Amino acid sequence: MRIIADIPNPHCKISVFYMNGKYLVKAEKANLEQTFKIPETELLTGADDLPALFDQAMIIRIMERFREMDRDLRAALASL
Repeated sequence: MRIIADIPNPHCKISVFYMNGKYLVKAEKANLEQTFKIPETELLTGADDLPALFDQAMIIRIMERFREMDRDLRAALASL
């Protein structure tokens, strides 16, 4: 797997990887990460389509999911 691009974003780090006919887009914030696996056949112009796919609306949903993940992790750790 090799990194092929970064998608600039002020809220989280977004890296694009390519492996076995799929683009893996990884969003990272603190100790959490989300990975989206996108077959290259789904995109019209390959990796050039990815920044448009990860538009402001998608970033808002990613950030909401990070908040949910953080709450879930904190609750699980508190129950130990």
